[in-house]
Amino acid sequence: MTMSTVWLAKQRELARGTAALLTMLLLACAAPATPLVALGQGSSDLLSQADAILQQMSELTGLPVKSPLKKQVISRPDVEKYLSDTLHAESTPQEMHVQEATLQAFGFVAPDFNLEKFLITFYTEQAAGFYDPHRRTMFIADWVEPDMQQMVLSHELTHALQDQNFDLEKFLKAARSDDDASNARQAVVEGHATAAMMQELLAGLNMKLGDMPLLEPLMSTVIQQQFEEFPAFDKAPFFFRFQALFPYIQGMSFMQRGLQEGGWKRLNALFDDPPTTTREIFDPQAYFEKQPPAKLSSPRTVPLTGVSGLDFLAANTMGELGYYALLGQLISEDEAKSVATHWLADRYVLYERTAGGPSSGDLRQARQYTLVSRTRWSSAEAALAFFRDYQAILARKYPGLAPDDRSTPDLFIGSAFNGQIILLHRGDECLWAEGIPAAQFDAMMSWLKAQ
Repeated sequence: MTMSTVWLAKQRELARGTAALLTMLLLACAAPATPLVALGQGSSDLLSQADAILQQMSELTGLPVKSPLKKQVISRPDVEKYLSDTLHAESTPQEMHVQEATLQAFGFVAPDFNLEKFLITFYTEQAAGFYDPHRRTMFIADWVEPDMQQMVLSHELTHALQDQNFDLEKFLKAARSDDDASNARQAVVEGHATAAMMQELLAGLNMKLGDMPLLEPLMSTVIQQQFEEFPAFDKAPFFFRFQALFPYIQGMSFMQRGLQEGGWKRLNALFDDPPTTTREIFDPQAYFEKQPPAKLSSPRTVPLTGVSGLDFLAANTMGELGYYALLGQLISEDEAKSVATHWLADRYVLYERTAGGPSSGDLRQARQYTLVSRTRWSSAEAALAFFRDYQAILARKYPGLAPDDRSTPDLFIGSAFNGQIILLHRGDECLWAEGIPAAQFDAMMSWLKAQ
């Protein structure tokens, strides 16, 4: 979801630092195949090394170098300023507010959560060099150890090749109105670069990534062990940690399957015909066997449209990635693995209570939201499993919440501080609305049952 995968997809330069976590894994597996510049050597050495590695990655991926590489060596304070400037350039205050509001409405963060401050801290500690497709420049960190520098440059300079051949900004923004599709494209970009980085490392061992078993379980285990070295990352909600790593870890697994389908030529073709859902990243078979993704129409015309005191904020798609993160954070990751894999489609609409709307004045009610969502699952049983999970999530979001007399085994009705709640299970779908104004309750119930 770009509710906050908006921040992941839009703030793509911020996410580059996550590759540092993966670099630690790679360094644990083997030694780099080419000589490294010693830490403390001058900028000219680092810049020369970047040119050499760019050529190596071109030969590995089959993507030609089409223009000279622009490069700049930067310090750690420079990175923090860059990240802050990028954040403000990429997102307007209203866009940042929508992202923050969506996180709060789904229950990922507290009402007083400051998204902008969090993102700067979250990514600054991971930054280890990055390629900026907007400036078409490789920014090389001057504090990185030489063994890590090699791997970071292998990854980031693959982005430079992607940009020269496919125009990364255009590619990433092509699905900007669909959060799930944007995250799938992000996984193509980062998975492709991570696969190239891994293959470069394995070259010294005379091994091919496409011939190896899936590395996702090993990567996940090793990265979990590295969390203590990144305190902001370690303390972040599960949602942020999983979504930050998804395009690298699950993205690379997707690329391993692509290598088996047709080598680097097949991987490069993904930029012309990318997956449109994160379900296809989790399950590469769905993409490579051309299984058509399920679709749901947008529920924008809900009974809340035009209601005084409610402002429309967003209508979008969570995707399998979003529901995995939701269940992983608010239930357990084991439950996410069990249930989220059955996701087929979803749409949600978010409204915010305006200043003229009812409020008791406490922090919880200072920012109230009305959330309407429709989800489709692979079977009635899977939808029922999610229905039960979401009841537990509602109980966590709204302490003291209890069903009223109208509730049934497939229908939950309750009241919370921000309004009425309806959660409905019907066949292979689960639909709900929370924060419903009392005057719109009957109309919303009829609307949900009619979908």
